[in-house]
Amino acid sequence: MPSLSDHTVVLCDDCQARIRWAITVRGRRQAVNADPDPAGNLGALVDGTGTLKVRVLSGERSRLEGGEWQAMPHVATCARPRPRAASRARRPVVRPGAWRYQR
Repeated sequence: MPSLSDHTVVLCDDCQARIRWAITVRGRRQAVNADPDPAGNLGALVDGTGTLKVRVLSGERSRLEGGEWQAMPHVATCARPRPRAASRARRPVVRPGAWRYQR
């Protein structure tokens, strides 16, 4: 695991495991386990600015490239995950003419 120090490691609020925060290809934050994991499905790399970036290892780019190391998303291994928030009820889609009076 090249050029990573323990100063980027924080503890998970729920299970107190060691994690690192990374940025996905779509620009979202994702918690990954702090240590490399050969079973992980993410390729992690520290870019030139010192930011940890991750991408999913699947499809056309299923192998590690350059200085990447294999990481596991923390949500897959968290011992005490938070319950998912209930989704808001969606309004039904009404097609034109669906509410006609029947004779």
